[in-house]
Amino acid sequence: ETLAVMHGSLSPGERYDQWRRIRAGELRVVIGARSAILAPVQRLGVVVVDEEHEWTYKQDEQIPHYHAREAAIERARLAGATAILGSATPDLSSYYRAQRGEFHLLGLPRRVIGHRDVIAQMLSDSGVANSRYALLSNEALYADLPEAQIVDLRDELRAGNSGMFSRALDQALRETLAAGEQAILLLNRRGSASAVVCRDCGYVAECPRCRVAMAYHERPPTLVCHHCGRRESVPQACPRCGGQRIRYLSAGVERIESEVQRAYPQATTLRWDSDTTSSPRAHEELLERFIRHEANVLVGTQMVAKGLDLPLVTLVGVVLADTGLSLPDLYAGERTFQLLTQVAGRAGRSVLPGRVIIQTYQPEHPAIQAAARYDYESFARAELAFRHEHGYPPFTRLVRLEYADADSGRARAETERLAQLLTERIALQGLYGVDLIGPTPPYFARQGGRWHWQLLVRGSDPVALLRGLRLPLGWRVDVDPVSLL
Repeated sequence: ETLAVMHGSLSPGERYDQWRRIRAGELRVVIGARSAILAPVQRLGVVVVDEEHEWTYKQDEQIPHYHAREAAIERARLAGATAILGSATPDLSSYYRAQRGEFHLLGLPRRVIGHRDVIAQMLSDSGVANSRYALLSNEALYADLPEAQIVDLRDELRAGNSGMFSRALDQALRETLAAGEQAILLLNRRGSASAVVCRDCGYVAECPRCRVAMAYHERPPTLVCHHCGRRESVPQACPRCGGQRIRYLSAGVERIESEVQRAYPQATTLRWDSDTTSSPRAHEELLERFIRHEANVLVGTQMVAKGLDLPLVTLVGVVLADTGLSLPDLYAGERTFQLLTQVAGRAGRSVLPGRVIIQTYQPEHPAIQAAARYDYESFARAELAFRHEHGYPPFTRLVRLEYADADSGRARAETERLAQLLTERIALQGLYGVDLIGPTPPYFARQGGRWHWQLLVRGSDPVALLRGLRLPLGWRVDVDPVSLL
């Protein structure tokens, strides 16, 4: 009778009823997504932000562009309450603040074994004789993190293996399925292929409104823009040259699921991405099916890395670790490290030992190496040193100013006009600790039929430069952006 659960699927009436009861003090514990931080809790004592590193805590689609983590910290300060930020891979800004003494850092270096009785009952019910469980069913309280193996996909190609699964991952999958256990396969890319290309002239099917490659979805055969949602039929011939050699490049999770079903007859699959979980209860229903062992292989995008605690999952395979690594974004390395470390932690969460196989074309990359060792401290030291050298957050702050217009020339001219104005302001106000980066088009330069240009203000207090500045319609201001794409 004291618990409120707040999320975007509540009707306006349900939301109002909860808001009223929280404000009256009837509901004293509020659980929810980022907007829950705005709940009118009376006599606030503690605020817990789970997986505090998640960039989705930033509301960057609608105004105001608040960050729920920062709102939680400030709300706790105003109420004299305690704020607890939890993560196995803390946001580097949070870690830096802890190093400076602003936060109190509590480390949990060892994994507590769970699900002992659950595993015993499951194996008994299934009739699976699992010697690994017999050896590990002692009273130990802690378990080692699962061993992680990096597979160089260049070596696989040189050995004649051009399939999606390396020899190591193929063998591990067969062993896992034979033991009656479960596996998770991660590929952070929706659809069956990331691009449709003509091999005769090089034509790539692009969204006419966003100018990004449209992804191929196999069921039903469709081209989809993952930015604006536009859908088109799949071309049977090249629209540019009329050629017939249309090919699909770079697999997505749909293709991975199809390949698992083809190559492993004993596999029963579930796919978890935004295409399969559009309804409010879809996430819950899919996860329940996997927990009930209705499937033994879960294929998905970054959703499968979100804190799942599944006792029979003993194998995690990262089909391609490089999907976000080379994006022109300040946070690309940090996001990759967090994703790999988080998904690796889904394996071996019971007395059954786990293993992780990370497939990549960049095995020497520091983010991948550190993730395979679960070495957050060394990654944080290296990344923070890089950012300090180049003057990036958390050592400075950024404000992203983005202008959008249906005419590309007007978008560029308006951004250059503001850059000139701000340059003059810096000189007049003597703000020599503030500088500008740009103007330049962002990575996704055209979205929804509008051209985008951006300008970054960098400094210890970039807001001082913008105070009192009046911007015309078309501008979007994002303080402390979580992405520069």
